[in-house]
Amino acid sequence: MKWSSYNKKVDFGKILTTDLNGRMRGVQVNAGNIEKILSKGVGFDGSSIAGMGTVDESDRVLVPVPESHRIIDFGDEKIGLFAGKIYEKEGVRSRSDPRLVLERVMKIAKAKGYGFLIGPEHEFFLLKSEEFNANIHTDASGYFDIDPHDTGEEVRKDIIKALLKSGIGFEKAHHEVTASQHEINVAPEDPLSAADTTLLVRFIIKSVAKKHGLYATFMPKPFDGENRNAFHMHLSMVDEKGKNLFYKKGRKYNLSTLGRRFIGGVLKYARDTSIVMASTVNSYKAYVMEREAPISIGWGIRNRSSMLRLPYSSEPHAMRIELRSPDPSGNVYLQMAAFIAAGLHGIEEKTDCGEPDTGSTYKKKSEKVLDRHYLPKTTFEALAEAQESDFLRDVLGDYIYNNYIRLKVEEWEEFRVHVTPFEQKKYMSL
Repeated sequence: MKWSSYNKKVDFGKILTTDLNGRMRGVQVNAGNIEKILSKGVGFDGSSIAGMGTVDESDRVLVPVPESHRIIDFGDEKIGLFAGKIYEKEGVRSRSDPRLVLERVMKIAKAKGYGFLIGPEHEFFLLKSEEFNANIHTDASGYFDIDPHDTGEEVRKDIIKALLKSGIGFEKAHHEVTASQHEINVAPEDPLSAADTTLLVRFIIKSVAKKHGLYATFMPKPFDGENRNAFHMHLSMVDEKGKNLFYKKGRKYNLSTLGRRFIGGVLKYARDTSIVMASTVNSYKAYVMEREAPISIGWGIRNRSSMLRLPYSSEPHAMRIELRSPDPSGNVYLQMAAFIAAGLHGIEEKTDCGEPDTGSTYKKKSEKVLDRHYLPKTTFEALAEAQESDFLRDVLGDYIYNNYIRLKVEEWEEFRVHVTPFEQKKYMSL
């Protein structure tokens, strides 16, 4: 890319980042100044973004990641999109940058000779409005429905066109199980690139939906009794020559010892990392029977009720694991970092994953209020685990860990003391 003529290629640039909660943040920049911005970044007020800074220590600098750059052609305008890194000042990375957490984990993995490819599934709802009402759905379709029932197909097509024009690898797209729900899968990349691309994909989805007069939401559980929006992550592990390290021909399920230990680590630290994987109060309302969200901690072979599974793969190089507990409300950099770090700890600690789930895990039901064989049922339970977790503190680092836990405690307290319509209806007759 010749940055000197960049303003002739795009109308403006935009640098995206996230707050600790995972909410997308960004700044529009003059395309004519892009060379200076790539070198020096742009300043912003960290105290106005959750977990980024305080009023007495607020100055931050957002620097574009050149490798993340994509030109998004919306027809009426072209935007140069970047993911960004956060700095305290020139040359000094900010401790509050979630991307830095994933960078540290990947550096550890590389030192051990491990590389990864990760492919997320992007699930979202296309709704008529961001305000909930009885007429909010855009269709009444279900899984794999097509025109004329899938009225969102035209929107998906335009999203896919924007992805392909920008160079983002597209794999498949379809209507999901719930009315107005859709899924788009992009090609796997190394974790840092995949996390950066996730920001761009979500920006594109929301932007295209808006141009169609619709509202795209990644809220985990918008509707009672229906499936959630998940953020399933497919992960393969390779050596320096690109050989798949999860595959071992002749072993049970063709799963290598390294793969078993990696899975074992993810299972071992599932409760520690739950507040990152499912980060909102709403997230835990999705962990219910028969709604394709996992409830117990375990792994399976092609088993969609399991927290982690081995999907079907026709070739050794395609062998991967799929983590099904995360949702898109979380911070993608922290989610991917926690996922990979847990697996690496499993390898280091030689934690075997045990036998896979048999049959539907939804048939298992614990009568205990607290049962650590299961994923947490509430933000409170997830926070209790996280506050006792040396593992999570080590992965996130003290600064982000303390700020993140503080933000989540505040969110839980806000919810805990809020009187809901459910309570008013149930208890008003007392």
